[in-house]
Amino acid sequence: MSIAVIPSRFASKRFNGKPLAPIAGKPMIHRVYEQAIKAKNIERVIVATDDDRIFELVEGFGGEAIMTSANLRSGTDRVAETASLLNLDPDEVIVNIQGDQPLFESECLDQLVAPFQADSELVMSTLAVKLKDKDAAQDPGNVKVTFDKNGFALYFSRSPIPYVRDEGTTADIYKHLGFYAYKKKFLDTIAALPHSTLESVEKLEQLRVLEYGYRIKVVITAHDSPSVDRPEDIPPIEKRIQAR
Repeated sequence: MSIAVIPSRFASKRFNGKPLAPIAGKPMIHRVYEQAIKAKNIERVIVATDDDRIFELVEGFGGEAIMTSANLRSGTDRVAETASLLNLDPDEVIVNIQGDQPLFESECLDQLVAPFQADSELVMSTLAVKLKDKDAAQDPGNVKVTFDKNGFALYFSRSPIPYVRDEGTTADIYKHLGFYAYKKKFLDTIAALPHSTLESVEKLEQLRVLEYGYRIKVVITAHDSPSVDRPEDIPPIEKRIQAR
């Protein structure tokens, strides 16, 4: 069994107060939390925040929240601080859940942690889904990932990868979903690493891991999950919730 952490900040350049934004009658962070607790192999779900409003909301609906520092570089660093505050075992598997994907399937979390049961040396995994829409592959808002024959990430990019040079040649393109699982001891390693060049250029923190020579297992799932980056992303998601 694993522990899941949902890093949640109030401040956002594109959408301030996003975790509290109502989606079909519930704050987004509440919907994400509800999906997380449905996973079979997650024994505990914690919202890690630096904001009293988010903390109080989570406790108000019966969830578990923890206050973390306001001076952290990324969601990964917030998850790392949470793991340290909880004094977790070095080999504990910790799941980092995207707090802006309220429609994610809880099965994805079980898929994410499954490789750790098969490989005792594994330190990190993430999720990807095959893209069927060519326009989606061109969208820099959809992060793409390519991986080797053993399923370990080669690169993540906002550009389409691989680039198909010759007409008549095809290649599957995979979207990175931004969910991660790590062993606690490796999460500490990531948090201690300086920012990398590729991370700074693409604005993708997972590139820090690759650039320093570590491996990330890519788990292919059939479940895509749209993210809320701006207020205008909410209505389509509400329609999907209502359709259910």
